[in-house]
Amino acid sequence: MSDRILKGTELCRWYEGDGVTVRALNSVSFEICAGEFVVVLGPSGSGKSTLLNLLGGMDRASAGELLYKGRDLSAMTDAELSDYRRNVVGFVFQFFHLIPTLTAMENVELAASIKAGSRSADEVLDMVGLSDRKRHFPSQMSGGEQQRVSIARAIVKNPDILLCDEPTGALDSSNSVAVVRLLLDVRERIGCPVVTITHNAEMAKVADRVFYMKDGRILRVEENASPLRAEELQW
Repeated sequence: MSDRILKGTELCRWYEGDGVTVRALNSVSFEICAGEFVVVLGPSGSGKSTLLNLLGGMDRASAGELLYKGRDLSAMTDAELSDYRRNVVGFVFQFFHLIPTLTAMENVELAASIKAGSRSADEVLDMVGLSDRKRHFPSQMSGGEQQRVSIARAIVKNPDILLCDEPTGALDSSNSVAVVRLLLDVRERIGCPVVTITHNAEMAKVADRVFYMKDGRILRVEENASPLRAEELQW
């Protein structure tokens, strides 16, 4: 593949506690390239959240290698990892994590302020279809609208990678389709890879590639020759 952004080789993460070793991630290898939509699919406990935490620089591998454009994240200092999270990665969470006392505009402006060269909050809120809701607080918005604010907050930084943790998990079917459509549009317009973890097999149908996980391993990677449009999903 060309334009490789991330490469994991024999990546492991295990935790020690009460004399027991839990192998949350067990020797996984993969590549993530520019402009692709990757779905990481697996049941609860399969290791997909652990993988996302490593990709986002929120945790370190116990063994193996995880390269971002040739730089090993496991070898970065805490300050370098902080810079990586600030400048490279955009995060979208299942439960939005908006600041309740700030408007949609202010939530996005706060994210823009942490990185030089960010887009304007106005631009990205227009991009996600919230031009008429910019001055509203999260409590005045639907779940679907709050998730769109969350996506705007993630992309205002012009991230190299967009990581999504169950982005439709708290939404109904119509809002889920709208969010998937928006994520696909973001991938096209910004060009960054979108990596989404989910237990919902339906979402795999829109992906370029699907990582199937179980018991801390990537069982297989499947390429999707004809991804569906978001509107074709059956939630």
